[in-house]
Amino acid sequence: MAVARRLTDLRQDLHLAHVLVAVPLALIAIISVVDFLTPSTVHLRPLLVVAPALTASFAGPRATALIGALALAAGALEGVEGHSLTKPDQWMEMLAIFAVSAFVVLFRAIQERHEKVLHRVRSVSEITQRVLLRPLPRQSGPLRIASMYLAAAEEARIGGDLYAATRTGDGTRLLIGDVRGKGLDSVGEASALLCAFREASHHQHLPLWALVPRLESSVCRDVAELIDTASNPSECFVTASILDIPDAQAKVDVVLCGHPPPLLLRGNRVLTLEPDEVVPPLGLDLVKSAGPQPTTFPFEPGDILLLYTDGVVEARNRTGAFFDLTACLAKRAGDDVDTLIERLRKDLLDHVGGRLGDDTAMIAVERLPAGPGEDKRG
Repeated sequence: MAVARRLTDLRQDLHLAHVLVAVPLALIAIISVVDFLTPSTVHLRPLLVVAPALTASFAGPRATALIGALALAAGALEGVEGHSLTKPDQWMEMLAIFAVSAFVVLFRAIQERHEKVLHRVRSVSEITQRVLLRPLPRQSGPLRIASMYLAAAEEARIGGDLYAATRTGDGTRLLIGDVRGKGLDSVGEASALLCAFREASHHQHLPLWALVPRLESSVCRDVAELIDTASNPSECFVTASILDIPDAQAKVDVVLCGHPPPLLLRGNRVLTLEPDEVVPPLGLDLVKSAGPQPTTFPFEPGDILLLYTDGVVEARNRTGAFFDLTACLAKRAGDDVDTLIERLRKDLLDHVGGRLGDDTAMIAVERLPAGPGEDKRG
């Protein structure tokens, strides 16, 4: 769908460019006619440089060069018509039209090359994101899931925030995390944690308390490999929130590794799910081998869980005020998870004025009423 939307936008841009080309053509015609009708002491020929300069703002270098050539030809035709082309000042006017046209064509060619490079970078990062951050299933057992990811790096569409969902033997396991830092430098640690989480999902009976030490070992190994290359490997760590949601029981088990606690929307009330024990972030080699005991919270049909990274709650507006996620979530009572995520995304971007200072991710999970024959696949 993203590719189709991009193709549609491209077709619309091309159509708009074709329409806008009529504007500089009309300017050339109007300037030429007015210059012909005015006395010989009035010279409007220098105004022809406006046409190629205007074209460069919406068209490529070829179209800009064509308009520049037409402007130059119109100026020469006016000189021939008025028998003034042999005068030095007329030649200087023609030279000015040529110089400005050549400059804007060169500028537009450089800009177009930069845009192509940027497009390739974005395409590669988008493919990388789809490989690393696989789209979450829209439904997993009795759960309806929606997610959102926004990278702080404008030239890339991937960063240090991560999420994943897997099926266990009798439920769904969710992970959301945040690698220290932002942008492409944090992709390696995110990849290591996601691979470890997905590999552990193949062990159907691995409890949550035993999963965390495995993830800790994986991140620590990855950090150890960065000692020779990272500027400060002691500061490489990952915060994470890991949840187990059984199909048959209206509950959720939560383990937090230095990560912001999930929010639970029940009716028009927002509850913060603070576990009894919060363990240190992964990668600091501080997680005990026995693993933390998860804290259990009620998660009933109709409830919505919201998982998020700190880039959401730490987003500031121009006055320095933080984004109030709890208040925004409370206003969205009654929304389905897809609408909820989309409206929270809009609220967040409106709060920061469209420019994020950190990578952000959110996952909304709604428990549906259990029914016979429900799909158990994730």
